[in-house]
Formats: sequence, C-alpha cells, structure tokens
Amino acid sequence: MYYIVKFLVWAAFKIAYSLRFEGRENIPKGIPVIYASNHRTNADPPLVGIGARGKYAFMAKEELFRNKLFGWLIRSLGAFPVSRGKGDMTVIDTACERLADGRSLMIFPEGTRSKDGKVHRGHSGAALIAAKSGAMIVPVGVCFGEKLRFRTKITVKYGQPIAPQDYVESAEEPNPRQLVKLKNRYMADIKLLVEGPAMEEKEEAADE
Repeated sequence: MYYIVKFLVWAAFKIAYSLRFEGRENIPKGIPVIYASNHRTNADPPLVGIGARGKYAFMAKEELFRNKLFGWLIRSLGAFPVSRGKGDMTVIDTACERLADGRSLMIFPEGTRSKDGKVHRGHSGAALIAAKSGAMIVPVGVCFGEKLRFRTKITVKYGQPIAPQDYVESAEEPNPRQLVKLKNRYMADIKLLVEGPAMEEKEEAADE
C-alpha cells in the first residue's frame, strides 16, 4: 500500500509542478537517514519524499489526522501524530523506532512554516534523534518562488550527510551543547541549500 500511495502522490505532483532534484547521489544507500528540511508548505513531506530512497516516516501535527481520509493518506505515507508545545519524549522514542525499523525519518527543524521563504532558527529535535539512533542527517532545501501554483518550478536539493558521532560523544546521554553544535551544522547546511552562498557571504560581511 505504501508504494502505491507514494506512486500516486508522485504522479500528482509531477503533473501539478515542474520538479527538479539535485544531490540525490548524496543520500546514503541501504540505510535509514534523517532528512532535515526547511519548511514552506504542507506539501513539503511529499516533495522531499518523492526524491528520497526507500520508505520514510514523518511527524505531523495531530490536527491533520482529524479528517479521516486525509489522516489515512498521510498515515499510509508514514506519518505519525505529534502534539505541539508538549515535551513528549514518546515522540523521540517513536522516531527512533521508525529508524530502527528501516524507515528514514523526515523532520522540519524550524517547527513552523516560513512565510518569507528564508530559513529561520531551528530546534534540536533532529540532533537528539540522530544522536540516540546513530542515523546520519541529510540536509534538504525545498526551493521555489513566493507561492505554490500550478506548474511552479520547484527544486529539491539534498546535501552532504552529517554523522552525529562527529558532534555528539554519548548516545545514551547526549551533551546539550554538543546537540546545539550538531543543530547549528545542519541548519547552516539547509540555509546554504535554500539561500545559496551569496546570501551567506553577505551575512558574514555584515557581521564584520
């Protein structure tokens, strides 16, 4: 059922948008990874997932499951509910279980959708899950204009994978400061994929 639904979504998105994928060669083969992406619209999970390898899972706010049909659809694509604003460690455990089962995990570290298209401050959830599971993080940039319309040109960029072991020493009790360093790394990579080196250079010049 998963691959049938994924194919139907892929076909619908191919018709609706002009899609291009870059950097798919960066995605490790044969192992589950964590895709950490910027967040523009509710269409981001399928946009990232279309170019991803194998099966994937992703967190979705619990309100999206209230509609039975839509809830069934996103569950078929690997979604599981999460309550906003609640520090529920069961979400972290569920995410690690999905990775242990061989599913890649899709996370949007900003937490909310960006209204201006820029990459904003991220959270450390992906870093914690990566540290506990050992899964590599693949930064992703979903790039398009101001709004999604019919046949909008969309480029999904997959960056170089990041090994959590290079930043976090202990998987059982991750050091918060080390988690922040890991978070800063993947957020910087996402920002570079979305906004490009020119924007990064301007910001560095402004800081000097």
